[in-house]
Amino acid sequence: MSSQTAPSVFTQALPSYLDPNHLGPWGIYLQQVDRVAPYLGKLGRWVDTLKRPKRTLIVDVPIHLDNGTVAHFEGYRVQHNTSRGPGKGGVRFHQDVTLSEVMALSAWMSIKNAAVNVPYGGAKGGIRVDPKLLSRGELERVTRRYTSEIGIIIGPSKDIPAPDVNTNEQVMAWMMDTYSMNEGATATGVVTGKPVDLGGSLGRREATGRGVFTVGVEAARRIGLDVSRSRVAVQGFGNVGGVAGKLFAEAGARVVAVQDHGGTIYNEAGLHVPALLDHVGRHGSVAGFEGGGQVIPNEDFWGIPCDILIPAALEGQITDKNAGRIQARMVIEGANGPTTPQADDILHDRGVLVLPDVIANAGGVTVSYFEWVQDFSSFFWTEDEINARLVKIMKDAFSAVWQVSEDHDVSLRTATFIIACQRILHARDLRGLYP
Repeated sequence: MSSQTAPSVFTQALPSYLDPNHLGPWGIYLQQVDRVAPYLGKLGRWVDTLKRPKRTLIVDVPIHLDNGTVAHFEGYRVQHNTSRGPGKGGVRFHQDVTLSEVMALSAWMSIKNAAVNVPYGGAKGGIRVDPKLLSRGELERVTRRYTSEIGIIIGPSKDIPAPDVNTNEQVMAWMMDTYSMNEGATATGVVTGKPVDLGGSLGRREATGRGVFTVGVEAARRIGLDVSRSRVAVQGFGNVGGVAGKLFAEAGARVVAVQDHGGTIYNEAGLHVPALLDHVGRHGSVAGFEGGGQVIPNEDFWGIPCDILIPAALEGQITDKNAGRIQARMVIEGANGPTTPQADDILHDRGVLVLPDVIANAGGVTVSYFEWVQDFSSFFWTEDEINARLVKIMKDAFSAVWQVSEDHDVSLRTATFIIACQRILHARDLRGLYP
């Protein structure tokens, strides 16, 4: 067998543990990689590196429930690529988490970290559990057991988890403490998104939403959209959507619609964002908000007249079924993977500018990087310093993406993948293969 034919015989892009007929989010990621492959030049020989996670860990997470019984939950930690540095990515607690989803999220983290040029690879974790059904004690026990199970592959120089869906500063504190107890020494740098009193960073909680706002303003300026007169619709009103909505409102925009798991509210004159944020903070969703606005059917959210649409909930929200209804001039992806490739094409053909997740929501990991650096040095910056550094990095990264998009006449998503994949594969090429 000649060396020329070997790759086609031995290289298989799809791991055997996935169902080719039901690839889920991982299938979306593979399509995105295929779109960027023609732009990789000589680095294309390494492209299959992007199509196979470096390390996949599936763990059993048993805990004692409050009623005395033992429950078992399935947990994951996937390290997609570590060519540029340790793995970095969040941990989500959700009853519908799957391996395919965590794999895709870890891969998008690889792209995101490379796009903003922080020295990380991509990783992600999750547990198949509905945290709303757990008491606080049960939530702590499942967090600590999961951390112990994945402790063999995480660490400040290996893989650094962070908050994601249904996880927060308290969960990170439990993870940090569990890892530290197992190590016999306090290791603040093992996770980011911690409470400030445990080595967390000022500005981290608002960072993802601030990044969404920053790239949104940059893009609006380039397409001639006046943010101060724009109408904004937001799906998901937590740390990402809520902060982004607040910043757009402070810039003069009208937040005309908000949707979350509790329903959809609409007010053409603009919702009172501070009051809505307070309501969501106290009640957990927009349901029951009485500060102005009408409740509308969830499916009508996608057809609301607006200038800026921010999907900041879960993946797979904008599909070929609803993309044709969207009236926004610009979609800013606050969530990971909210738009399917088919919907991407529909929006592109209709002239809707999509600011992809892999650049738009990279503010969180950027400030996580700041937190990690501060933990190593035990020297902490002011919030103003952190926000200024974040804004500069986001602006510079978006400017580079915009330029590549224009140079190659491709979407902003493909442009982001071009920059990120070249950086990842260049590192892979320089390092070579061991042994």
